[in-house]
Amino acid sequence: MTDQAQEQPETPFKVIRVKLKHVQIVAPLFDAYRQFYEQPADVQRAYDYLYTRISRDESVVFVAIKKSTPLGFIQLYPSFSSVSLKLLWILNDLYVDADARQLGVATALLERAREFAIKTHAKGLTLQTATDNKAAQALYEKLGWKNDSEFFTYYLNV
Repeated sequence: MTDQAQEQPETPFKVIRVKLKHVQIVAPLFDAYRQFYEQPADVQRAYDYLYTRISRDESVVFVAIKKSTPLGFIQLYPSFSSVSLKLLWILNDLYVDADARQLGVATALLERAREFAIKTHAKGLTLQTATDNKAAQALYEKLGWKNDSEFFTYYLNV
């Protein structure tokens, strides 16, 4: 399996790995994602951020696209497991445009991330979601994700 465009079997869209030439079409969607989290609109900063992450190989982004319209994206950041001595992918961002919801976009993006983790011989994927985000939790669990009951997550704001 390659990182090139892959038509999803039951969907009218394709999921592609974002390269530098695609950042322009993903940036407005990434900006909408940030606005969802109450950040001010700034497409140029969104573009610059994605461009920098991708050009430095600091993240992997996949986008679901129908014709030339981006429907949703997923962004993965690499991490590492010292115990297993393996790569670990952090699913940091997943967003589907409101008009594209209930079309299987999130499922296709999550599946593409899973396939990518397998291809890169990663230990797995990890994510965090809000405790009240029941719709996302239901989707994750439907796709085989498990809620971690073994470890707590702590955060230090600096």
